[in-house]
Amino acid sequence: MFYVAVCLDKPDGLNIRMQNRPAHLEHLQTYKKQVRIAGPLLKDDNETPKGSLLIIEAGSIEAAQDILDEDPYTKAGLFASVTLSPWKWVVGNPDA
Repeated sequence: MFYVAVCLDKPDGLNIRMQNRPAHLEHLQTYKKQVRIAGPLLKDDNETPKGSLLIIEAGSIEAAQDILDEDPYTKAGLFASVTLSPWKWVVGNPDA
């Protein structure tokens, strides 16, 4: 099953994001089989990050949540909100 995580940064989170980015990218590499798609959400200037979007393949929503909970961004308190929902990959799914 796939899950989509939409994580929105705290308003003053850019420094937290940049300080923890190397550890965050390392975390994503650790879970590269489960984290199928990941990248920053951008502000209207198309450059400044304002959050993260991840597509996670996991056996349960709890397993997907565990991956998010272990993320250095989460541990550093970057996110103001996180929404995790089941997701059906219809268009562009390489496994379909």
